[in-house]
Amino acid sequence: MSKYQVVGIGNAVVDVISQSDDAFLSRMGIDKGIMQLTDQERGEYLYSQMENRTQMAGGSVANTIAGLGALGLSTGFIGRVNDDDLGQFYAKEMADAGTDFVNPPVAGDMPTSRCMIFVSPDGERSMNTYLGISTELGPEDVQEEVAGQAELLFLEGYLFDKAKGKAAFQAAAAACRAGGGKAGISLSDPFCVDRHREDFRALVKDLDFVLGNEHEWKSLYQTEDLGAALEQAASESGLIVCTRSGQEVVIAQGGETTTVPVRAVVPTDTTGAGDQFATGFIFGMATGQSLEVSGRMGCIAAAEVIGHYGARPEADVMALFKNEGLV
Repeated sequence: MSKYQVVGIGNAVVDVISQSDDAFLSRMGIDKGIMQLTDQERGEYLYSQMENRTQMAGGSVANTIAGLGALGLSTGFIGRVNDDDLGQFYAKEMADAGTDFVNPPVAGDMPTSRCMIFVSPDGERSMNTYLGISTELGPEDVQEEVAGQAELLFLEGYLFDKAKGKAAFQAAAAACRAGGGKAGISLSDPFCVDRHREDFRALVKDLDFVLGNEHEWKSLYQTEDLGAALEQAASESGLIVCTRSGQEVVIAQGGETTTVPVRAVVPTDTTGAGDQFATGFIFGMATGQSLEVSGRMGCIAAAEVIGHYGARPEADVMALFKNEGLV
């Protein structure tokens, strides 16, 4: 019997959130609505400019795994934090959310990673990430008894930005599949796809499931024709999922395509929308739901998280599923 229903591997990042207007973003040289990597000096400067900061454990796949733990699944997360205040905070936050943070904080010169998120009045979030010690995540951090005992493994595309992260990713996927589990990936963002296009195209063919949004899929196949991109992906992969802000979700598996309607929601903060869609969808996969129901669960979880600040749910998402008759 598997020890974990779902295990994630990705960057362990503390999210630091504040509200800002477009004029502030312009003064700071921040590109609105996307994620940018930054060095330690700029990261510390941007952190110093944030007013009324709130912080929480984050990281794209970590947010997904924490959501699954909160839904009652047995979950683990493979990540790397420093034994500093933020690292200790991170490990405790994951444990409090019901997820095993399987790698204890470690001593080192590089501080715990943090992402400064500036939320605009229209709900758009502009993220500036200093990866810190997350860049040191490597295969030595992947425990066989964790990845090898996962029914589902969810991988973060951002790990491909460093050779050690890529090796950790590959080790975890191999261990999971050798143990009879299924491994999948989040494409993470269009710029990540641009950086690692050939690797990601290979993963679409090799892994069991791939989640991405319309911009990521179009970037992957270098086309503005989303239909053509999804057709190619579907022909190469076991299961693909495409989210489109405010529009139907497209799911393709085994030559069959399923579309899931989306209820329009005026966002307060779009941070974590994709992460929590993945939570709902993977919860459906892990509990044997149909693709349609899994997609609906993803939409419900995403709608909940964009209704408030922060990348993790505040409401009881299981209760929301029950209200819709899905469980």
